[in-house]
Amino acid sequence: MRFAHLSTTPIHQPHLAVVMDGGALFLDVVMTDAPRDVQELIEQGHYRLESIRSLVEEALLNGAPLVPLDTLHYASAVLRPPHILAIGANYAAHAEELHLKSEKAPTIFSLWPNSLSGHGQTVSWPGAVASQVDYEVELGVIIGRSAHRVRAEEALNYVWGYTVVNDITARDIQFNEAQWSRSKSFDGFTPTGPVVVTADEVADPQKLSLTTKLGGALLQNGTTADMIRPVAEIIEFLSQTATLTPGTLISTGSPGGAGYSRRPQTFLRHGSAVTVSVHGIGALTTYCEIR
Repeated sequence: MRFAHLSTTPIHQPHLAVVMDGGALFLDVVMTDAPRDVQELIEQGHYRLESIRSLVEEALLNGAPLVPLDTLHYASAVLRPPHILAIGANYAAHAEELHLKSEKAPTIFSLWPNSLSGHGQTVSWPGAVASQVDYEVELGVIIGRSAHRVRAEEALNYVWGYTVVNDITARDIQFNEAQWSRSKSFDGFTPTGPVVVTADEVADPQKLSLTTKLGGALLQNGTTADMIRPVAEIIEFLSQTATLTPGTLISTGSPGGAGYSRRPQTFLRHGSAVTVSVHGIGALTTYCEIR
């Protein structure tokens, strides 16, 4: 199933909807006790997801109308994740182009909740603070149940779903500070979406292509097969020291092709439209504005 947080106007509260066939079925239209967001749905457990699956099938058979997606506005695919964890230098090409070391242990940092934004939204930042703002397409992994000291061979059983992440980064801050979180946590710098795809629809998270297009030009073109540490190993590593709670979002790293490493360098500018895509999950577009 595919879930999104959607609203009829940008200023209205988003509601949880199932997305299919170019349309959306709002859960609060077909059920009286609809979960308010993906986080609440995850916390209600596997049986709740299955009951919603059955309810949606019945509603469609009874003629429940779908709202066209092109009339709706997206919020972030995750609204209240308990943690947003990111894995740095997890593709050899990206680590090499940015002159980063691929250490024996993963590079881990946090992204701040204010950085979340949705498909089709505009992200703005002060040009006097950051002038080297870059894109990074990443596969987002959403934990479905508490994971504590899990083994890699079991780790994917703890995944609830997947989404697309653009780990937007102010390189001029990233490379001038000892930690990376601030450079990647400007307001809106973590677009996610357009949807969360439940884990049953992704047969193998290590067989997904990833792309970035800026103004129509293809700048990143990779595959999750090239991860240094695959999704299962990331979950195993993180869960050895900290329990991963339901709803935690893990952004798993970006392939090569970053704008910082290009000659000439290619950064997001005022008026830029950048689209990051993960095959089978979706295409996530962000518009850019420099204040």
